[in-house]
Amino acid sequence: MKRSSSKSKECTFNAEDGYVRMFLRGRPVTMHIPDEQRADYSLENKVAVPDRKLKLEWVYGYRGRDCRSNLYLLPTGEIVYFNASVVVLYNTEEQQQRHYLGHTDDVKCLSVHPDMVTIATGQVAGNTKDGKLLAPHVRVWDSVSLNTLHVLGMGVFDRAVTCVSFSKSNGGSFLCAVDDANDHMLSVWNWQKEKQVADVKCSNDSVLGAVFHPMDANLIVTCGKSHINFWTMEGNTLAKRQGLFEKHEKPKYVLCVAFAENGDAVTGDSSGNIYVWAKGGNRISQVVSGAHEGGIFSVCVLKDGTMVSGGGKDRKVVLWDRDYRKQAEMEVGESFGPVRALTEGKAGELFIGTTKNAILSAAFPDTMKAIVQGHTDELWGLDVHPSMEQFVTCSQDKQVHLWDTNSHQPLWTKTIEDPGRSAGFHPSGAVLAVGTMSGRWLVLDTDTRDLVSVHTDGNEIISNVKYSPDGNFLAVASHDNFVYIYGVTENGRKYSRVGKCTGHSSFVTHVDWSTDSQNLVTNSGDYEILFWEAPSGKHVTNMDAVRNLKWATSTCTLSFNTFGIWPDGADGTDINGVCRSHDESLLASADDFGKVHLFSFPCSQPRAPGHEYGGHSSHVTSVAFLHDDSRLISTGGKDTSILQWVVA
Repeated sequence: MKRSSSKSKECTFNAEDGYVRMFLRGRPVTMHIPDEQRADYSLENKVAVPDRKLKLEWVYGYRGRDCRSNLYLLPTGEIVYFNASVVVLYNTEEQQQRHYLGHTDDVKCLSVHPDMVTIATGQVAGNTKDGKLLAPHVRVWDSVSLNTLHVLGMGVFDRAVTCVSFSKSNGGSFLCAVDDANDHMLSVWNWQKEKQVADVKCSNDSVLGAVFHPMDANLIVTCGKSHINFWTMEGNTLAKRQGLFEKHEKPKYVLCVAFAENGDAVTGDSSGNIYVWAKGGNRISQVVSGAHEGGIFSVCVLKDGTMVSGGGKDRKVVLWDRDYRKQAEMEVGESFGPVRALTEGKAGELFIGTTKNAILSAAFPDTMKAIVQGHTDELWGLDVHPSMEQFVTCSQDKQVHLWDTNSHQPLWTKTIEDPGRSAGFHPSGAVLAVGTMSGRWLVLDTDTRDLVSVHTDGNEIISNVKYSPDGNFLAVASHDNFVYIYGVTENGRKYSRVGKCTGHSSFVTHVDWSTDSQNLVTNSGDYEILFWEAPSGKHVTNMDAVRNLKWATSTCTLSFNTFGIWPDGADGTDINGVCRSHDESLLASADDFGKVHLFSFPCSQPRAPGHEYGGHSSHVTSVAFLHDDSRLISTGGKDTSILQWVVA
């Protein structure tokens, strides 16, 4: 008897046995079609692009861990900073954000033009999904309209643009930039003409700052590992004078530079000293030794001529008068980390960026309030509250945050002993489970954040923790190839192991429960789709027993209803997460190239059309719709960011 099948690129459809087969890295992946979809199914069916779209509403977090001078106040009352590939304009009084989305990968530096409207931001080199290089470059844009005005240095910069600064005294017509290549090239641009005016090898060592002198359009000061250099631009050449430390202690790093009212340069260094360099010269005219214990990451001269400095090790913010005498100090809490950036707010207010990716609003003597918080290490764990506008994230920084999507602040934060990897709410919302990188998993009370229970299964990553829809079971999926099933009683307070799913030949990546809490489906690192009975964990091999099951969630990236998310030539690691909306009309996916995608559900045609959204850099790790489908939350892995999208 002839089998009726049709073929589309690498997908085949077997109508007689009711399955579709696709290939990932040459491995066949077989997906069985529910009976109700079999009769009308064809690989040629057209699928509609979803009529709803995503709009970026909120960016959680700030990139303070490894960037400098990246926090400023604009005349609009917005602070401007960046995280992942988004530049954020945040009005703290009105609790609103706007976003500049012109960049294609991580933003690393930022400068505000003297007109206080034009902004320049520089980015790193990235990769497209076709493996093409996204060139590092500088974008100059308008902070009112968010329109891109100029793009500089495509094909000129090598790895990343790490410093960028507008000139101050000639109407801001020049822009200087430092490339993170081996020679750390310093270049000067006429940005309006998009023309490079001069360039020079800056230093073999890392360069941490590059700024134009506020009174001399031809003078640039750069600082970094064991150097401060004063560059004079003559025509298209840059002549260097090294800063002379003479009898003073030469620091390992000159970490930051600012300018006093009279034109003196002021530097903070890794030894905790502030040095004043007399205007126009390259010698030290004044020293404040031991201004901080440990490094000084930021100095900021205020409008009234006084100055603040921010310390690393001591986490102190110190106010100095015009003669560099200490006036006041305050300390940033340990949970926020060392000071990374300082900028003046409205009267008496300071904004402080920290290395733990937080931004604080502060005022002497001791007012300090966190207005932006975020994770500081790779982020994978995400789940949404079953009935409230809240979600939980956990990361390898050992922090678990419960977030409120309206205030955009954590309702609470809990520090756990191991790096976090996965999270899941109990259907009651009363407790949540957190899986770690070490095989340990724990249960927290969502109100009190108290530890309810701690268990260990294996010693590998717990990639997934998921309660059954009826709340009576918990599936714990591990990189040791097993899924452990626990019986849950006392509203999520008591756990006893009742089953174990044995049969995967690679680490388990995703788990979904059937709506009746009687079955599980799992995906693994070698693209298997396996089915199990709950709570025993018995492997189900008869496909007719499971093909018509209804699934409470669709987080498996490999299933008949989700396989359309896979792009042409995908290798199986290209998509990290997928999530179906609760009304079952939409499917979102998180890919390895910094993009969030939105498809119609079910998504069961090869290479289904959808919408694509940028904002993350590196890999997007998880996506989840809020309980009412009004918002989508996405998490970035290495970029540690959380993006909140309106579904409209």
